[in-house]
Amino acid sequence: MTPDLDTLLTALYVEIDDHVIPSARRRAGQPKKLSDAELVCLAVAQVLLGARSEHHWLRMCYARLGHLFPYLPRQPGYHKRLKAAGPLLAAALDHLARQSPGWYDPVRLIDATPVPCGASRQTVKRSELAGWAHYGYCAAHSRWYWGLKLYLITTPDGMPTAWCLADPKIGEREVAADLLAHAARTGALRPGLTLVGDKGFAGRDFEDLVRDGFGLSLVRPDRRDEAPRHGSIGWIRQRIESVNDTLKGQLDLERHGGRTTEGVYARIAQRLLAMAAAIWHNWTADQPVKRSLTTYDN
Repeated sequence: MTPDLDTLLTALYVEIDDHVIPSARRRAGQPKKLSDAELVCLAVAQVLLGARSEHHWLRMCYARLGHLFPYLPRQPGYHKRLKAAGPLLAAALDHLARQSPGWYDPVRLIDATPVPCGASRQTVKRSELAGWAHYGYCAAHSRWYWGLKLYLITTPDGMPTAWCLADPKIGEREVAADLLAHAARTGALRPGLTLVGDKGFAGRDFEDLVRDGFGLSLVRPDRRDEAPRHGSIGWIRQRIESVNDTLKGQLDLERHGGRTTEGVYARIAQRLLAMAAAIWHNWTADQPVKRSLTTYDN
């Protein structure tokens, strides 16, 4: 299978239409001009091609993807459909993760990264996100930001298996415990896996929960005030950071453009799905680097 954008979108359309779209959504009567499966493909292509503006994106579509889509909506219609498509995008992401060979890897990576949602005091005051988003501190870049924090569990190849958005004021271990519980309920985590995280997940209570509550083994860098156990584990930490770098650098995670609760959720799901689709297709095409996006960004 050829690893290019057209082939990815064609394969993704078939996969989503056959296995993700509920039959209840295919109601009698005149079908939608843009189907739900086509909407998912457009959302993925928008991120992979780096189109931040929806106006710019839809103009680009006519020239770049017009041969794949019989109908392309105008900006207001696309914006409305995409904003409401968060649950659909999340379902597509979950399906692709379960179809990927990385799903059966015995290791899971967990990390948290900032998702800024506003850059001015005026935005903070009038934003619909006020009450959910707050100020948080990013130690990696020594900066404060206003927004949310993305918690992400992935396979070693970067495939997202569980995720959530949380107030940055809430402690990392508290949010991670809830995310692990959700992942265990949905089957995204199974006993016997090794969970790799950073020093932010240190603490006896959290480690006991991971071991006794979910049957996982927690591996994290050693703190200076404890006996040596795992060392610095820098080799695996680099892999965790590289997943975040892909989301931020190539998929514009921090420039999502969402201004409402629905909008932020959908746009973050859109970016995670784009990465998942590339990884899923790279496995299918037997590419050596599963998280490589270079063949899909033109």
